[in-house]
Amino acid sequence: MHIQFFGAARAVTGSKHLITTEKGTKILLDCGLFQGIQTDEFNNTFGFKPSEVDYLILSHAHIDHSGLIPRLVKKGFNGPIYCTSATADLCRVMLMDSAHIQEQDVERINRRRQKQGRPLLEELYSSEDAAQALTLFKPVKYGQTFYVGKENEVAVVLTDAAHLLGSAAVHLTIPDKGTFTQLTFTGDIGRPEDRILKKPDVFPQADIIICESTYGDRLHEKEGDMHAHLLKIVQETCVQNRGKLIIPAFAIDRTQELIYALDQLYSSGKLPRIPVYIDSPLAIRATKIMKDHEECFNPEILAYIEKDGDAFAFPYLHYISDVQDSIALNEKKEPCIIISASGMAEAGRIKHHIKNNIGNPTATILLVGYASANTLAGVLKRGDKQVNIFGEQFEVRCNVTSMESFSGHGDYNEMLDFLSCQNPERVKKVFLVHGEYETQVSFKLKLQNAGFKNIEIPALYENVEI
Repeated sequence: MHIQFFGAARAVTGSKHLITTEKGTKILLDCGLFQGIQTDEFNNTFGFKPSEVDYLILSHAHIDHSGLIPRLVKKGFNGPIYCTSATADLCRVMLMDSAHIQEQDVERINRRRQKQGRPLLEELYSSEDAAQALTLFKPVKYGQTFYVGKENEVAVVLTDAAHLLGSAAVHLTIPDKGTFTQLTFTGDIGRPEDRILKKPDVFPQADIIICESTYGDRLHEKEGDMHAHLLKIVQETCVQNRGKLIIPAFAIDRTQELIYALDQLYSSGKLPRIPVYIDSPLAIRATKIMKDHEECFNPEILAYIEKDGDAFAFPYLHYISDVQDSIALNEKKEPCIIISASGMAEAGRIKHHIKNNIGNPTATILLVGYASANTLAGVLKRGDKQVNIFGEQFEVRCNVTSMESFSGHGDYNEMLDFLSCQNPERVKKVFLVHGEYETQVSFKLKLQNAGFKNIEIPALYENVEI
């Protein structure tokens, strides 16, 4: 058996791990989009032949895990795509939205290239490619065993990873050299005290673990501080400075967590009477999908919904779909909160809102999740004084702050807690993926202190024989 790492290797985007069994079956775990500056080469070429992949098993719907599926299909993949039903529902809107962004971005870039007399570019994939990919999705339930491979050689089970609605850890039982290898791919590990989702499931003993490591070197601020911290930022920006609070947020889960937190502040009478705009058609559709999957919700939010009626609506919350209404937000002078996608500020309407407010000292950009270093959100987070937006340089004169408590990724203690169901002595090897290299080195030491041995940090394209 071989594992080759084609993405999220010493990086946090582009999740792709290809397993080749002893019988030659090829199983791809995730097919994510690389995000950030100078990632076109990685997104255009896979490093393997898509037509030779037999199965795709998808951990969750975030674009850095699912965003290259339409291109995989465009280039020849035609096998089943297994995931949870909630993940399939989210991908129906996310992949079509991603295709629309691809088409818009290429059209904008090509207008410039045409004026310069340069060759025109082709989008990574079209809406038609995304629609074709969606026909291959095969939803399965948590805990349901299904089989893939020649003569159903590989047994697969998905368990709840609590990172995103429908997110899963993937567990494979693979025959190899006369025995069976239990391989777990954690996907992205969620948090045991998530405000919306259930706790992560315990999972069967593994021989091999492919483990994420995004926050392997840090701890999140405590949950008890979150509402007070958010309210303080709202008060300082919108009440004291009379400015706009701009929040880049992933359309799925992160946006809903923000809405839920603001809803709770409203219900407790603490939220100032200022308009809140959810400026993302994708987030609006995702909110509806979340409401349709309350089976993934934890008891606390279900109790709140029973009492409040709706965790995602209050009187001065406005959902914005129309483009002209989105543009009109930039003309408004009064204080407000604008929550818009994408979370890493690499695409979508949020880039326009940042562009129109980045030079305003009364405005605040609040970053509420992980941002890869080369993305716009990552550049803002590290404190750069000038940033590039739509090919133009802008001076950062607004306030920039962050809240880690909204992260959907577990910190190192929460990841160790997730792994605590394992007997480290029986785990033969751990591969750390989905993390910056320095962070992975730090997490490796923590895993060793917890008793895990033979921990590797694979490089991009590295091929490992098990």
